[in-house]
Amino acid sequence: MIEQDFICTDDFEANGIVKWKSPSNIALVKYWGKKDNQIPQNPSISFTLSKSNTTTSVEFKPKKNNENNILFDFHDIKNHPFGQKIKLFISSIDKYFQFLKNHDLHIKSQNNFPHSSGIASSASSMSCLSSCLVDIESLNSKSKDDSYYIKKKSFIARLGSGSASRSIEGPITLWGSSSSYLGSSDLYAINISDDVNKVFHDYQNSILIIDPGVKKISSSIGHKLMNENPFSNTRFDLARNNISRLKEIFKSGHLDDFINLTESEALMIHSLMLSSNPYFILMKPNTLEVIQRVLEFRRETKLPISFTLDAGSNVHLLYPISVKESIQKFIEADLLKFCKSNTHIHDSLGMGSEKLM
Repeated sequence: MIEQDFICTDDFEANGIVKWKSPSNIALVKYWGKKDNQIPQNPSISFTLSKSNTTTSVEFKPKKNNENNILFDFHDIKNHPFGQKIKLFISSIDKYFQFLKNHDLHIKSQNNFPHSSGIASSASSMSCLSSCLVDIESLNSKSKDDSYYIKKKSFIARLGSGSASRSIEGPITLWGSSSSYLGSSDLYAINISDDVNKVFHDYQNSILIIDPGVKKISSSIGHKLMNENPFSNTRFDLARNNISRLKEIFKSGHLDDFINLTESEALMIHSLMLSSNPYFILMKPNTLEVIQRVLEFRRETKLPISFTLDAGSNVHLLYPISVKESIQKFIEADLLKFCKSNTHIHDSLGMGSEKLM
């Protein structure tokens, strides 16, 4: 499909409310660097999570005045400052939803995890809002098949946040054109959960909240700096190769290879942050302490636990469900003391966005 396929020219007026829940995701092969209009410099693969999510409702009704009235409440805070970003986003996508110019919107949203701290809150929030907007279209427009609407949700989510494209479906998704996957696209993510070894079907993800505070530099700025990084082309080539490698690992179920690849990807992205100009550091001292202890624990126990990082200080631990009890004991005994407020989120793989109303 091409961009023009997602333009909805149906012009209608309607009243209603839609509500969706959408999860965050954690990238295994990382997306870091983009071209114009949110096009990735390399494909990425992620695990969709089940418990770290955003819930959003959109009430729509014919507009009363010449201008659209868009209200945004976040965690019941009316006219939250995030609303300005939402308004800009909606104005930027109006050509894909002709009906938006006819309606006032009241958007209410909340997360069940800290925002802007490196747990991909933009992924869950933008995929959730996009699911709501596409749902309004599907309820009132000319009918198209479910496959179209799933792609459009991911397409629209991508325009708000690149990683959000990967939160529409699950448990394993790919965003970006790759010769390894038929049907892959830079415009939207696809579900690649089929033909995956059973060991990955119920993989676990524990998020250690090292620092719940807002990052000192946004991912958007980091992406821009990446395009001028002296190692960027090498990185993009390595990422494309890692997509092919991970596809084979998913089939084989070789966890040693999975651990090697995912940890290498995590450290590579943060090394690129260090080599940007200006450089920046998102890891905290306790991030490194946790990583070191995970490595020591794996050497001592031979249990298949690995770490990965998003664009922040928090550490994601990945492991099969068969070792969940041992890993949880390890977290509680050795790792929680490095987390703010002794906080961690135990999660597992999820299926993507879910309609609530």
